[in-house]
Amino acid sequence: MMDKLTETAAWLKEKTRITPETGIVLGSGLGRLADEIEVSHRIMYNEIPNFEASTVEGHEGNLIFGVLGGKQVVAMQGRFHYYEGYPMEKVTFPVRVMRLLGAHTLFVSNAAGGLNPAFEVGDLMIIRDHINMFPENPLRGPNVDELGTRFPEMSETYCRKLIKKAKEIASQHKIRFQSGVYIGSPGPTLETPAEYRMFRILGADATGMSTVPEVITARHAGMRVFGISVITNLAEPSEKDKPTTHETVKHEAGIATASMTLIFKELIASLGQ
Repeated sequence: MMDKLTETAAWLKEKTRITPETGIVLGSGLGRLADEIEVSHRIMYNEIPNFEASTVEGHEGNLIFGVLGGKQVVAMQGRFHYYEGYPMEKVTFPVRVMRLLGAHTLFVSNAAGGLNPAFEVGDLMIIRDHINMFPENPLRGPNVDELGTRFPEMSETYCRKLIKKAKEIASQHKIRFQSGVYIGSPGPTLETPAEYRMFRILGADATGMSTVPEVITARHAGMRVFGISVITNLAEPSEKDKPTTHETVKHEAGIATASMTLIFKELIASLGQ
């Protein structure tokens, strides 16, 4: 794996002079944050050695280098999912490449179903912790010693300092936000009413089909992590006349993009202060 990571990072370094301090992963319907980046280079995934292609509608499939909040960044406009059939090595490959390119902080976003009864569609949930329900851990197999330890410590998976600053930014701009635990599962089916109830009992506030593998990989590589879930639907099994569709998810995510973008932009600008 290290040979492939090194090959990809070297290829990308030849394409851009940007040395990113921060990596960004944009989830379903959230790719418009890329419009705020002063783009230096936009490279399609299918052009990059050892990258896969995102097959999900709402994931454009571009790796973007540029400046956001006065800082050099690299952003995934669309991610790879376990449910697309990719092994965990492929799902998390771009995060490891970001680290080799110089990124020391990872910002992640996703569209999620709200489990907490206090949540409303359109809320932003600052992720304070997660629960891994994927059938395998992305670090399973031989350890990549060049990137991190065999047994990474996860007591502060999401950076408390960045969470505190993000809450201050949201409050200053009167942005409604929540804070909670994200539970990641493989998908691609949406959850049954019983599964929604189980996840809530386990302590989760929102659920989705991504993010957890990337975050584990980032922490293994020593990166700080900050994440936001956009609540695009609610777990209300009794409301049978309100089925959740991928179109609904993309629509609601698009509406919330502006608020999430503002938080990301100002938080990135504050890095190093």
